[in-house]
Amino acid sequence: MHRLRAHVRDQAENRPGVYRMVGSDDEVLYVGKSIRVRSRLLSYFRSSPREKPGELIRSTRQIAWDYVPNEFDALLTEMRLIQRWQPRYNVEHKRKKRYAFVKITTELAPRIVPTSRVVQDGSTYFGPFPAFRWLSDAVRSLAHTLQLRDCPGSTPVHFGDQLELLSSHRAPRCLRADLGSCLAPCCGSPTASEYLKKVAAARSFLEGRGHQPLRQVEEQMREASRRQDFEYAALIRDRLDSLQRFRDELTAFRGAMESLSFVYRVPGFGGDDRLYLIRRGRVRSSLPAPRSRAERARTIGRVEEVFGEADCGPAGLHPQEAAEILLVARWFRLRPNERKRAVPPEDWVKKRAGR
Repeated sequence: MHRLRAHVRDQAENRPGVYRMVGSDDEVLYVGKSIRVRSRLLSYFRSSPREKPGELIRSTRQIAWDYVPNEFDALLTEMRLIQRWQPRYNVEHKRKKRYAFVKITTELAPRIVPTSRVVQDGSTYFGPFPAFRWLSDAVRSLAHTLQLRDCPGSTPVHFGDQLELLSSHRAPRCLRADLGSCLAPCCGSPTASEYLKKVAAARSFLEGRGHQPLRQVEEQMREASRRQDFEYAALIRDRLDSLQRFRDELTAFRGAMESLSFVYRVPGFGGDDRLYLIRRGRVRSSLPAPRSRAERARTIGRVEEVFGEADCGPAGLHPQEAAEILLVARWFRLRPNERKRAVPPEDWVKKRAGR
């Protein structure tokens, strides 16, 4: 304890940074951040042994820290390190926080499923969304409307145009096939192209480019009313309400992500000002603020590269990016004045290039 305290007192500075406490066997016990690293670390030594900070410092064998230019950088770096090491004394930014996503699988007959995890399995993910239970109902409505399967991924798939040496009749494996709410690729009912056309319609709806599911449900509701099947019409109306709400949530999500696309300049400690290139809520690059003509030219090139490259839209999230999007959104929501430092990339380039 005396050695650690002396190390912090003699070596640490009161400037923004991220620190880590390491226990025996080089295990990272805790990752933290502060805009005044020295003061924050010294406070641990004044904690009671019965408190969590006191317990932590008494388990620590080594303290290390890295300085960063500003608080925003400290927040990002802390989150990334916690996700990498999963320290046992950290709570925030670990796996306990759950987000909701819509997943289009890569199976022979793809499914659309809600999930709380993004993994590197080749699937396409849309999100993150805040409410998992509500999202489950909306995804179920979308799958039933487009007649896509929601059975387990292990269910055998046999398309109608699939060549088989021994052709035989296959019975449907669930009631949805009998009711007509699933194309039933389990029993060879649709061709591969027929099924994949429905998957494409679902993807288009999730990307905000297509409205086929809504038109289809509206037609089903009108047909039920013409038959005076009012009980079924009420069921279809509930499905339409679910899909319309889903569409509105998707539109709001895309709008929120698009609003988080800009060049964000942050003053730094000791004049180390930084530019953060944020596109759709993801920090794509961090650069020193340019001070010379040559530096401006290089920075303009990087800005044009980041904001000019093809973007996958709301899909294609990597596991670490979902939490980062929400972190960036929360930063600007709690600090509305920080948006004044954010400039659209085309305006930033135009001004710096003297156009």
